[in-house]
Amino acid sequence: MSAATLTYPEAIFIGLLQGVTELFPVSSLGHSVLIPAIIGGKWASDLSMTADQSPYLAFIVAVHVATAFALVWFFRRDWVRIVVGLVTSVRDRKITNADQRLAWLLLVATIPVGLAGLVLEHAVRTALGKPTPAAVFLILNGVMLAVVERIRRRTTVAGPVPVPVHDEASYHPGQVYAGATARGGVSAGHAGDVESDHRLAGQSWGQALMIGSAQILALLPGISRSGATIGAGLLRGLNHEDAARFAFLLATPVIFAAGVLKLPTLAGPEGHGILGPVLAGSLVAGVAAYVSLRFLTKYFETRTLNPFAVYCVVAGLAALAWSTLS
Repeated sequence: MSAATLTYPEAIFIGLLQGVTELFPVSSLGHSVLIPAIIGGKWASDLSMTADQSPYLAFIVAVHVATAFALVWFFRRDWVRIVVGLVTSVRDRKITNADQRLAWLLLVATIPVGLAGLVLEHAVRTALGKPTPAAVFLILNGVMLAVVERIRRRTTVAGPVPVPVHDEASYHPGQVYAGATARGGVSAGHAGDVESDHRLAGQSWGQALMIGSAQILALLPGISRSGATIGAGLLRGLNHEDAARFAFLLATPVIFAAGVLKLPTLAGPEGHGILGPVLAGSLVAGVAAYVSLRFLTKYFETRTLNPFAVYCVVAGLAALAWSTLS
């Protein structure tokens, strides 16, 4: 059997798995390592994370890009405002509204994981992209989510922490949303989204940097990117809805950049003969990611991380038992 084999059923299944688990706080990388190994046989050899010239790595790159496109499309109105804010802030060399500030907060918060990914991703994947480490980290991911919720319940903070902004004299958080509405740039149907972005723009630089840095943990197979960033946001006083929103906005440039940087691998030996399955899997991943976003943005308006914590611990323990006994 050729090491470059990737079938349509494998691609579609993993595309669905990737599209869901990348955004749910349950670790897409951990599931991408564990599920093929547990299925075994041809799937285990075709979908190996550590094999040389593996078609799986090229495929994972493609479905990550598809997930990033789903994120961009779902938050397209936000990204238009954020990009316009960044451009106008650079042009005017100042920060005067929430869109501009949020753009810079996202940029600054993305730097740590970008640097860490360039330096550590290959080494971590090679050393830890195996079933046993993935199972252990999945358990730890569940414990982390549960601990975050327990700590948050014990705090006296109710809702997002209002962080005053002192470093831009011309920025007035309390006036931004009203001004945007008056310009006709925000319809009533999207007012809640703008208000959430407004609250996120009120964070300090240090807080945004800390939440963004939590994404580094997702280099470990089994630790969820969204789980780590949502958890960090909750610990800093954000509510579940705002923490999830910030996590998804932060994930967009990271996932997109990581995919684009590695996309040339599809033109090399790893991508030979798998274009059809890659396109099929990517389409499924993009649709699954979009549906997941619709669900999760509503879910976190009223719910917590606890169900995902239980799932990760139970699934991780089962996978660890399988890995140990097989």
